[in-house]
Amino acid sequence: MTGQDPLVIFMPSGRRGHFAPGTTVLDAARELGLGIESICGGRLTCGKCKVQVEEGEFAKHGIVSRAGHLTAAGEAERELLNAAHADDCRLSCTACVTGDVLVYIPEESRAQKQIIRKAAGERVIDIDPAVRQVYVQVDRAQLGEHRGDWRRLQDALAREVGLTGLTIDLHALRRLQPALHQGKWGLTVILWNDAEVIDVRPGYAEGIYGLAVDIGSTTVAAYLCDLRTGEVLATESAMNPQITYGEDLMSRVSYAMMNDDGTDKMHDAIIKALNKLAGQAAHTAGLKVRDIHELVVAGNTTMIHLFLGIDPRELGGAPFALANRDAMDIKARDLGLRLHPAANVHVLPAEAGHVGADNVAVLIAEEPHRQEQVELIVDVGTNAEIVLGNREWLLSASSPTGPAFEGAQISAGMRAAPGAIERVRIDKTTGAATFRVIGDERWSHEWDLAAAHVLDGKPEYLAAGICGSGIIEVVAELFLAGILTADGRFNAAHPTDRLVWEGRRGAYILATAEQATSGQPLYVTQDDVRNIQLAKAALYAGAKILMKRAGVERVDRVILAGAFGSYIDPLYALILGLVPDCDPQQIAAVGNAAGDGARIALLNRGKRAEAQELAHTVRYIETAVADDFQDEFVGAIHIPHASDPYPHLADLLPEPVAVEPAAARRRMRSR
Repeated sequence: MTGQDPLVIFMPSGRRGHFAPGTTVLDAARELGLGIESICGGRLTCGKCKVQVEEGEFAKHGIVSRAGHLTAAGEAERELLNAAHADDCRLSCTACVTGDVLVYIPEESRAQKQIIRKAAGERVIDIDPAVRQVYVQVDRAQLGEHRGDWRRLQDALAREVGLTGLTIDLHALRRLQPALHQGKWGLTVILWNDAEVIDVRPGYAEGIYGLAVDIGSTTVAAYLCDLRTGEVLATESAMNPQITYGEDLMSRVSYAMMNDDGTDKMHDAIIKALNKLAGQAAHTAGLKVRDIHELVVAGNTTMIHLFLGIDPRELGGAPFALANRDAMDIKARDLGLRLHPAANVHVLPAEAGHVGADNVAVLIAEEPHRQEQVELIVDVGTNAEIVLGNREWLLSASSPTGPAFEGAQISAGMRAAPGAIERVRIDKTTGAATFRVIGDERWSHEWDLAAAHVLDGKPEYLAAGICGSGIIEVVAELFLAGILTADGRFNAAHPTDRLVWEGRRGAYILATAEQATSGQPLYVTQDDVRNIQLAKAALYAGAKILMKRAGVERVDRVILAGAFGSYIDPLYALILGLVPDCDPQQIAAVGNAAGDGARIALLNRGKRAEAQELAHTVRYIETAVADDFQDEFVGAIHIPHASDPYPHLADLLPEPVAVEPAAARRRMRSR
């Protein structure tokens, strides 16, 4: 302790505050505007307000968090947690703060569940999975004939299916003789890659299933598929629990470097999350988890290292060495995944230290290597992967955009949950904003606050914060309205009454107190604008370096991939300068292309070979050591850019704004 009240940090939101000893975790969360489910109102009856305390030293946050920094659990709390099989949790309504703690709010405890927009896209996929089933009739054992039942099954497979040289998993071998007798020597054999028998079933039986997973830095998406038809039976998604240890990749690498058990903790966290997603997907489809015979995984290099339990520290500095670049096949049981006992995990290959399997998955989904036009593909996320090229050549790079596009590092930022502002329009004359929140299709000027359905004393559709697509639109709209100058500063000479000041630092009132769930205005601050500028500049600089290395001055088509990229309005992406100039009609959002690529590889084993070839064909450009990256980055800080032209925006961009002297600024009211 340092003499001040204990610091409480809530993840995954990142919100923090100092609270007097004895404050309940639930009250601390509420004071910070975070909703924790508490149906019983703190009476210790519902058990819904579960939280987890992360223990250890968190250098990024400057604290040492201990479970002992909360008051001890009483008998009633222990009974509730035991009944919920949540002995590793605490109930926030009764746990009181006594010291610094890092608190994780599980998905099921959040009053506002996040909407993770990673639905499977519509794709034409040739079905040829690595897992298939065949029916064979096996010769009966005869007295005096000693081939063994496994040899008799091998002979049947060679005779009826034409497969030789097969091996058998121990799980299948244990089931073989009972299945033969029960099926009267007729067997349904489940094969992996026509090389291994992974299960046997008596008689004729149908049903083989696989799971495609995209492990993102912020979110994890899983698609349960029928391997025979290709149908997506269930889609499940969740926050990546590793966010507790760092919101961006380098924070997690640093955590692994600074904590001996850091890698193990983050590995265990993602395995638990995948087991939970697999269970939820199987339940939704009316199946059992053991019915899942294969898992295909895409993710950036850090996520793949942690998924495999490999220390990622080598990725934290030059030469950014990977433990393994190529595709891998691993038994799910060896990773602690509770799927079919003999299930295989196929990990897609990576391109380089910071362009991983997720980018390769995007390539097999979008197929730029089959296009005549020069395409720029940007997978927008905490770490943006960029591909430029066509059928003749492909270049790739990675840009550390950070979590600002996900709503983090933004003063009123939040994930894409109900109540998050996702669309913004600003009147160029008055400077007033109208906006739309997730969960309500109406714009804010259409709200009837007097007639609204009320929850907890407030209309249900009020604004709780602003998510990534909303922050992009508000910054672009502020620029178009002349409230922001091209260098990202607030224009004190604008006549709007929505600007307020603290000294020389301005802020814009996006939602009034009456429009916000907190009863306090939601601001867009100068720091918010700067964080978006830094993020978009990193992305643009990466794309521009690829263009320079390829010797091209323009791109024919831009593809915005990723869950977040799906909800960016292409026009606002241009206005902000997120991507180089392009015809807005040639900018397309394609959804979670990495997840789609993983699903394609799950359903078509030929695409796995194509992925391996592409991973070695793409020329990777290391922007971190590029001599001209800093120059491109500085130019891209401006909106849309300091010098690069945007002819497709010629009729939209405002005239340059002259910054008024301090005297004009003093006329503005203070926050």
